[in-house]
Amino acid sequence: MPFKNIPKILALIPDGNRRWAKQNKISFLVGYKQGVKKFIDFSEWCNGYGINNISVWAFSTENINRPKEEVNALFGIYKKTATDRKIIDRLHENETSFKLIGNLTMLPKDLRMALGKVAEETSVYKKKTINMLIGYGGKEDIMRAARRAAADAVKTGKVALNESIFKKYLISNSIPDIDFVIRTSGEERLSGFMPWQAAYSELYFSKKLWPDFTRNDLDAALSEYDRRARRFGL
Repeated sequence: MPFKNIPKILALIPDGNRRWAKQNKISFLVGYKQGVKKFIDFSEWCNGYGINNISVWAFSTENINRPKEEVNALFGIYKKTATDRKIIDRLHENETSFKLIGNLTMLPKDLRMALGKVAEETSVYKKKTINMLIGYGGKEDIMRAARRAAADAVKTGKVALNESIFKKYLISNSIPDIDFVIRTSGEERLSGFMPWQAAYSELYFSKKLWPDFTRNDLDAALSEYDRRARRFGL
């Protein structure tokens, strides 16, 4: 379906994997596996529309408080995905860089190394990017930036701060301002998702649980974006 306006910078909160598994009376592990598989498809759907910068919230700072068995299972899925040569080859075929955004110390060493290897291997690509937000929290990002800015001000004895300078202190500083945020599962909130970049984003909330999200659902979201007039507070 042709659209006049396509978001150049898109972000995704893929919510509902556990509820999907519960509804289908299967383990949460299967739900998470399906969620990862769905995102791989989603990224290629976006590629077909010319959306070249996608950020996906894979693991928040709050998620670490979930049951240990569940957290470890999710980390295991991410490691297996990061070492799947077929998936890595698809990144190369699409000339897409893979970047990690977040507090990576929250992750097991083997997972950090596996994900970091993919990021390093694809760093040569500049036109298309997938940002994986893992160990990320919006409030933590702002607080960390504020502490770093304050420390530099004390060190230099100078306070020269504006939006462009402050953004450089963010752990998510490489992500541009987001045009469009999609959240699935019927939850209508951002839950601390990139508050700096999403300040003027258009928001779209799908009632579909993430594993049930289809290309037609993406079409519906992009159709809604196409109808909106972005004013940026003007």
